[in-house]
Amino acid sequence: MRRIGIRTWLHAIAAPHSLARLKVKKAVTSPSRVLMLGFGALILLGALLLHLPLSSTGERLPFLDALFTATSAVCVTGLTVVDPGSDLTLFGQVALIALIQVGGLGFMTLSTLILILLRRRITLSERLVISNSLNQEGLQGMVALTVRIVVLVLAIEGIGAVLLMTRMIPEHGVARGVWHSVFHSISAFCNAGFDLVGGFSYYKNDPVVQLIICALITVGGIGFSVLFDLQRNHLRFARLSLHSKLVLVISAILTLGGAICFFVLEIENPRTLADPEMYPYMRPINALFQSVTARTAGYNTLNQADLTPPSLMLTMILMFIGASPASTGGGLKTTTFGLFFLLIYNVLRGRERVVVFRRTVNQGQMNRAVVLFTLALTLIIVSYLLLTLLLEPSEAVNSSNIMYEVISAFGTVGLTIGVTAELNAAGKILMCVVMFVGRVGLLTIALGITRRHPKGQNHLIYPEGKVMIG
Repeated sequence: MRRIGIRTWLHAIAAPHSLARLKVKKAVTSPSRVLMLGFGALILLGALLLHLPLSSTGERLPFLDALFTATSAVCVTGLTVVDPGSDLTLFGQVALIALIQVGGLGFMTLSTLILILLRRRITLSERLVISNSLNQEGLQGMVALTVRIVVLVLAIEGIGAVLLMTRMIPEHGVARGVWHSVFHSISAFCNAGFDLVGGFSYYKNDPVVQLIICALITVGGIGFSVLFDLQRNHLRFARLSLHSKLVLVISAILTLGGAICFFVLEIENPRTLADPEMYPYMRPINALFQSVTARTAGYNTLNQADLTPPSLMLTMILMFIGASPASTGGGLKTTTFGLFFLLIYNVLRGRERVVVFRRTVNQGQMNRAVVLFTLALTLIIVSYLLLTLLLEPSEAVNSSNIMYEVISAFGTVGLTIGVTAELNAAGKILMCVVMFVGRVGLLTIALGITRRHPKGQNHLIYPEGKVMIG
């Protein structure tokens, strides 16, 4: 096996961006595989904890149900076959929220923090995995970035919990109110959607809780890099990076546009916004909440089965797009969606390059966006067909509801129309796979299970050929 010389290592350290070209030992596992194995190990550990008799209020949770719940928690989805508030003990709820926290931050972030506390040196290979998990290009400052992320997350979740206490302590008492506030703050920021009140329709007339949850979901879903960019540039939009501008603009359009559409589509529906029990001033807030929660959160103040067909379609679109890169959410990602449609727009205008905010987008990134969009659609279609074959048709299990459930799992949203409760063993396993892929990332999975050719082997340039299109 060829050894890497000292000069090569020094050059790599001096130029972090060149580390991607560095040939490490073949025995070292790729960052993509480390992330896959890490998330898989975390899910298995969570399943074992939830399977313990100590975690259940009644009979021991079956291992498959424990595995499904652990996968949903680590992948911050929110789909569940149990009611965390009534079926899990305090130990089970603590285990659940711990899985959500680690899943939202990423297990490498937590691992790095533990190594720092133990005063252990972070190796080069570990820095490479951290960079891959946070969607960073270089390796410089990875440890400091990890610490900043943890501090930022704890601060935001702490503020959210304190604000929620103003409503939940008067309702549930001090001890239970504090625990509910902490649980829902972490769950909302991590875009998980687990709750302890048996459904968030409990707060359909509470503007304070809804707006706090919306804020936590939004901040957790825009990505850590965007948050640090906003902090570094003192909230000045013009100074932000192209990535941050795209994330903020697309997120604003999807959130506000979705809220307006939901309000228009559901304002006359007596089972949703026109519900006599809902205060009139709460109708636009509930429409906003539906738009925000469809972006990978999973909380719902409106019964999803009562939505009109256009609203269900809109919800599926928002779930499919999901959150932003390097965030706590999953799905296709806002930037991928934005670049894909910018490509269509520029091609129709006869431009060879995609230009946005007076910047030309790298062609490699455009190719990546197209590939991810195609892979996401393929995964959803294949999963839908398989789930249709695995489940017995019923009132809750029909073609549209199955598609809704699959997209919810892929986007790590957790909204359901009732299909999850009807899943058999094979269906639960399939949905676990979809949730896993949605959280870890299609490209990470693809790179983890495939073998990439080393650079230098594809240096031949062949003559161009013509293909008729359209």
